Amino acid sequence: MNKQEIRKVILKSGKDQSLRRFHPWVFSGAIKKTEGNPVDGDLVQVFDNKGEFLALGHYQIGSIAIRVFSFSDIVPDREYWTGKIRSAYNYREALGIAGSASTNIYRLVYAEGDAMPGLIADFYGGTLVLQFHSVGMYLIRDVLTDAFSEVLGDSLKAVYDKSKFTLPPFKGAPSENKWLMGEKGDISGLEYDNKFMISVEGGQKTGFFIDQRENRKLVGAMAKDRKVLNMFGYSGGFSVYALRHGADLVHTVDSSASAIEMAGQNMALNFPDTVKHEAIVADAFDYLDREGGNYDMVILDPPAFAKRRNALHQALQGYKRLNAKALRSIQKGGILFTFSCSQVVSRENFRKSVFVAAANAGRTVRIIRQLSQPADHPVNIYHPEGEYLKGLVLYVE
Repeated sequence: MNKQEIRKVILKSGKDQSLRRFHPWVFSGAIKKTEGNPVDGDLVQVFDNKGEFLALGHYQIGSIAIRVFSFSDIVPDREYWTGKIRSAYNYREALGIAGSASTNIYRLVYAEGDAMPGLIADFYGGTLVLQFHSVGMYLIRDVLTDAFSEVLGDSLKAVYDKSKFTLPPFKGAPSENKWLMGEKGDISGLEYDNKFMISVEGGQKTGFFIDQRENRKLVGAMAKDRKVLNMFGYSGGFSVYALRHGADLVHTVDSSASAIEMAGQNMALNFPDTVKHEAIVADAFDYLDREGGNYDMVILDPPAFAKRRNALHQALQGYKRLNAKALRSIQKGGILFTFSCSQVVSRENFRKSVFVAAANAGRTVRIIRQLSQPADHPVNIYHPEGEYLKGLVLYVE
C-alpha cells in the first residue's frame, strides 16, 4: 500500500491519552470518525480531535480497531520492517539467546513486545514459523518473509505460515497453513543442549512451548532424586530436563495420544536406553485422583482455562480444583510447579486460586519462586497485557 492509500482515523476528544502513553491499541469506542472507509488490514494514521498526528497502525473491525506499530509518521516499506526485525534479533543476540551454540529454539518476534502487533515469529533451528493475529500483518507476509531472510541470512532455511486459526474471518483469509519458503521436512532443535523434534504442522501453537524454556531449566535444577509427574506434558519438555538432571523416574501424562507419542520420541532422542520414563494417555483430574500420591515433584502446565474475560470465574475455579487435587496427593516434602497461561487471569488472581487450593487441601505450603515468561517474550512496559505466563514453585509439607 503506498502513501496515498493510507486512511485516516480521528479520535474522540479525550480518547488520545493512551496513545500519548504509547499504548499500542485503539479501541473502536474511541473513534470519532474515519476517512476513506478503512477495511480490515488497511494502514491508518491516527489523529486526535484537533488534528494532531498520534500514531500509525493496522485497522481491523472489532473491539481492538487499530494495532499501532509506530508513533512516528513513517513510511512502512520493506526497509522499515527489516529494521524492526533486525532490532528484535539484536535484542535477543545481546541476551545470548539468538546465536547460542546450545539453544537454537527461540521467539524472534513477540507482537507488541517487539512493537509489531499481530505478529509472532518462532525460530526452530533454521525454520521460522509465523503466526499472524492481525490482517494487516498477514497482508504483508511476503515483505516480512524477505525481511526475515535478510536479517537471518543463511541460518534461515524455511518459513511456515501457521495462521489459519489465528486470524479473524476476512475476505482473502487463508484456507490452509502453508510453506512460504523452503521445503518441509523433519524439524529439530536444541534447547540448552536438549534435543527436541518440533511438530510445526500438526503441533500446538507454533509447534513447541518456547515460553517455558527457563522454567524447564529450573525444573531440571530441582529434579535430582525425585519422582516427577509432568501433567499436561505435551511433547515432554519438562520431562527431558527432569531426567537429564537426575530424576529417579519421570511420567509424562497428557490426554492427547499424539502429544504422548511426541513425548516418547523426544525422550528417545535424548535418552535412547532409559527405563526411567513412561508416557501415559490419561485425563489429568482422573490421573491425579488415582496416582497423584506416587510423586514428590508435580508439574501442572494446563492449556489456557480462559481466553476471554467472561470465562474468568470458571477458569479460576478450574485452577483451584486442579491445584487442590495435586496438593492433596503430592508426597510430604514435595515440590509443585503450577502455571497459568491465560492472559485474562492476573498474577494476583492465579495466586489467590492456588492459596484457596492449598487451604482446601489442608497442606502447609511455602512459595519458593514466582515465575514468568522468558526474555524472548518481552513485555512492552507500555503494554502490560503482554504478560500472560505466570507460575509458582511451591514446597509442600
